[in-house]
Amino acid sequence: MAKMQVVRSVDSTLGSRRLAGLLTATAGERPGYRALAQGVRTLLLDGRIALRTRLPAERELATALGISRATVTAAYDLLRSDGFAHSRRGSGTWTALPEGRRPSNVAYAETDDVIDLAMAAPYAPQGALAEALAAVTGSMARHAATAGYHPYGLPELRAAVAERFTRRGLPTLPEQILITSGAQQAVSLTLSLLARPGDRVLVENPSYANVLDAVRRGGLRAIPVPVTDDGWDAEVAESTLRQAAPRLAYLVPDFHNPTGRLMPVGQRQRILDTARRTGTWLLIDETLTDIALDVPPPAPFASLAGHGVGEQLVTVGSLSKTHWGGLRIGWVRASTQMITELATHRVPTDIASSVLDQLLATELIERTDAVLKERLPLLRSQRSALAAALAEQLPQWRWQLPPGGLCLWVDLGAPISSALATAALDHGVRVEGGSRFGADPGTHEHRLRIPYALPAELCVEAVSRLARALAAGLPTADGESRRRHWVA
Repeated sequence: MAKMQVVRSVDSTLGSRRLAGLLTATAGERPGYRALAQGVRTLLLDGRIALRTRLPAERELATALGISRATVTAAYDLLRSDGFAHSRRGSGTWTALPEGRRPSNVAYAETDDVIDLAMAAPYAPQGALAEALAAVTGSMARHAATAGYHPYGLPELRAAVAERFTRRGLPTLPEQILITSGAQQAVSLTLSLLARPGDRVLVENPSYANVLDAVRRGGLRAIPVPVTDDGWDAEVAESTLRQAAPRLAYLVPDFHNPTGRLMPVGQRQRILDTARRTGTWLLIDETLTDIALDVPPPAPFASLAGHGVGEQLVTVGSLSKTHWGGLRIGWVRASTQMITELATHRVPTDIASSVLDQLLATELIERTDAVLKERLPLLRSQRSALAAALAEQLPQWRWQLPPGGLCLWVDLGAPISSALATAALDHGVRVEGGSRFGADPGTHEHRLRIPYALPAELCVEAVSRLARALAAGLPTADGESRRRHWVA
């Protein structure tokens, strides 16, 4: 037990200068003790300070902020009394969350009268799908005369995915591609092959909820780095890589889910260089890469890598966001040796993906440019409709329009997202509260992820239902209602 405490203190300590810099914008230049405590709470709930992080010593923080030690002591006392910190004798003060402040996932219920905003994925492109179905008839008959098992994926689909990478600026061989049952399987396979229970995995905070679940189920230790409305903090990411030396880092640099941010090229290069020095594998999720609405589509992250770090980089993607999630077709791009290891690792649980789905995917990938030419303008109009509806009906909420991706990451102004998600289901909307995307459960309670993947009229109607749910009052822990003044 003592050994675990030593390890945790090494990679979960927040320096006084770093905290002072974060607090300056939150609590003012010379905060009083209540403002200082509120500033720490805000940073914790926003995911910019990780849960179970050791706060600076009182004297050190006082010096960094230019205030008295008594002010810091009073602030820490207030944090402890409110449940946002606890102290261990001889070990300092650590961030925490009050009992009961945990995310409440909204149960899935597929009904005709519920608008599902939990699924950030568009409908299938009807024309392209019909063409693809017509085109695979002959190919399906040919494959039906075989056993149909392809652990690496159909050769023609592997070649099509490799050619797509090559066209985007990253020369790729079919032997560097493994076809999977969606990007989620691609990520889970990589995590289970490269990491063991107890290994550190760097994750963004917030991040894609299903991957965070996979990290937890695998017994891995998530090391969060914040992604804010301003994007990634390269300094924090680099220092976390150096200090924690995680086994693996999972990143969504292209139209990040859920914030929609796009990582600048300079930050990508810095992360690559640091990962090479620390020996950290990079798992890059490019599922949303082609959903570029206001900027040119980014080049593959791996195209920046030299020979050394390129061997420690795994890229995953899928057709779920560009085409249709119902196909369940994803892929891994990595070294040929890594692809062989992943395929061998896959066989005991899932021998191969559906041949029919892979044939359809091959046809659809060849039609990607045509699909995107039709899809991207539609997504822009749906994004505009959602933003206009929010501005009209819930003007107190705040968000930044993302340059790509499928979601708005909305600031509600109060920690009510889980309660609102629960209440919204009674009004015919299924939506995920911000805490669902937090690396630390219970954070991001003032955020809501609202996709614009559905038709514009459904986006507008969903906002109307959210507004009615908020106006009707939200449930509290004791069953009473919390009225609209929360966000007024």
